[in-house]
Amino acid sequence: MSRALPKYNKRRVAIIGGAAAVALTGAIVAGTALAGETSKSGSTTARTLADPGSITCPDVASQLPAIPATAQAEVDRNLALLDTQLAEANKRIVDTVGQGGPNFVQNAILGPLEDKRKSTIDRIAISIGRTAEKPQGLDSLAACTLTK
Repeated sequence: MSRALPKYNKRRVAIIGGAAAVALTGAIVAGTALAGETSKSGSTTARTLADPGSITCPDVASQLPAIPATAQAEVDRNLALLDTQLAEANKRIVDTVGQGGPNFVQNAILGPLEDKRKSTIDRIAISIGRTAEKPQGLDSLAACTLTK
């Protein structure tokens, strides 16, 4: 065996240990610096943390025409799915309070919710349209808003 191997291992351990120490020190300094930082609009942040609000969406069931009996089960399933999507989005609002930037709720919660609702509402219209006239203009019911 060569005598250089233990020396190489010692050097490698020292370099890795030094790099880890530098990274840990940087993380501690950054964490300490950010810990005392306050928001420019402290009152708004406090209100937002206390009450994140809830999402409200237009009622789709009340806007539907007469539903044929052959489509009733599928329409009911999709209406239940709309309620589930809304409940999940409201839970996400509560779980992500204080995260993201100014457009976080719109980009991460309301936008995807609108896309899901459009698809579900379209499936409702298609199922009605199989045996009766397909309802028009239901896509306008997909958009939801955040109320405080």
